[in-house]
Amino acid sequence: MTWFWSNLDHVGELMLVHLALSVPAIMLSFVISIPLGWVAHRYAWSRGVLLSVAAVLYAIPSLALFVSLPAITGFGVRSPLNLVIALTIYGVAVMMRTAADAFDSVSRDVRQSATALGYSPAGRFWGVELPLAGPVLLSGLRVVIVSTVSLATVGAVIGVPSLGSLFTDGFQRGIQAEIVTGIVATIVLAVVLDLAAVLLGRLLLPWTTAPKVRRRGRMPRAGASIDQAAPGRAPGAGGVA
Repeated sequence: MTWFWSNLDHVGELMLVHLALSVPAIMLSFVISIPLGWVAHRYAWSRGVLLSVAAVLYAIPSLALFVSLPAITGFGVRSPLNLVIALTIYGVAVMMRTAADAFDSVSRDVRQSATALGYSPAGRFWGVELPLAGPVLLSGLRVVIVSTVSLATVGAVIGVPSLGSLFTDGFQRGIQAEIVTGIVATIVLAVVLDLAAVLLGRLLLPWTTAPKVRRRGRMPRAGASIDQAAPGRAPGAGGVA
């Protein structure tokens, strides 16, 4: 704890840097995955291709991807943009299957009803399919948040500052408290972003959190009198005393 309080400013700065690396990658992953997931849902021939590509991308070791990307993007290995692009690729690989499943969860009858009501294809997507696919998309987004925040720590190995810097520096200097601080800070950041996603989901998808109506009593039996159905009233009691 002494090390933590002595380096609180440094830990807070690294948390902000880690946040700046993770949030753009999470948002880009979500935005890119939605149209790709819709294509995989809409066209059967593309589903196997897109999901296979996503599986291959996710299987690439992170360090290998971080080092090889500069040859394609032109950014330096230690550039934060290089890390954001790599994290986005992994996020899309995770999110794409969930996005396809989310659009699959929308009933065919619902889509046909929307078309019968006069929705254009674009209007049906934005007004019907995307909102109804929202809960499943949110579940996938939460997985992407956790995986992205954890993978961002690997960037410290190639020289990109993040909470992972506490791991590398702690191992090199033999400071266990620094390593533990990095682990706890990473978990806290992932939990905070996850809670933010849940709260945002409740604001944008209020129908998924509608309170359930509780039954306070049993319905009266067929043929039962009002006196029998109303508890606490004397049999034969009149209306207003």
